[in-house]
Amino acid sequence: MTDCLFCKLVSGEIPSAKVYEDDVCYAFDDIEPEAPVHTLIVPKQHYDNLADGVPAGVLGHLLSVVPQVAAAKGVAESGYRTVVNTGPDSAATVAHLHLHVLGGIKMGRFTFEESFRAQDGEEGE
Repeated sequence: MTDCLFCKLVSGEIPSAKVYEDDVCYAFDDIEPEAPVHTLIVPKQHYDNLADGVPAGVLGHLLSVVPQVAAAKGVAESGYRTVVNTGPDSAATVAHLHLHVLGGIKMGRFTFEESFRAQDGEEGE
């Protein structure tokens, strides 16, 4: 995809802070981090998201790279979160499959707009 931001990062057309690279994927630091460590792992071949017929081998490889990225970023022992967003409700901003590796801070539970979890001791909806 010629208009895809992540495809341009993978090809080197746009510079990025590379963390890891192999024949299948490329990992780089997010330019708008949500945590002290926020690295994205993207397949070099373009897939819009998890629903785009991604081969199991590619998905497995992306997941197998997560511990290596966590180690490279210094969060392998303290812990990290891995997230994949798919579809409009996920808040994904780039239509190229990517895994977020987040760490470097003590994380709480996920929060969502209009969360079903009880807020401030109240019953959830």
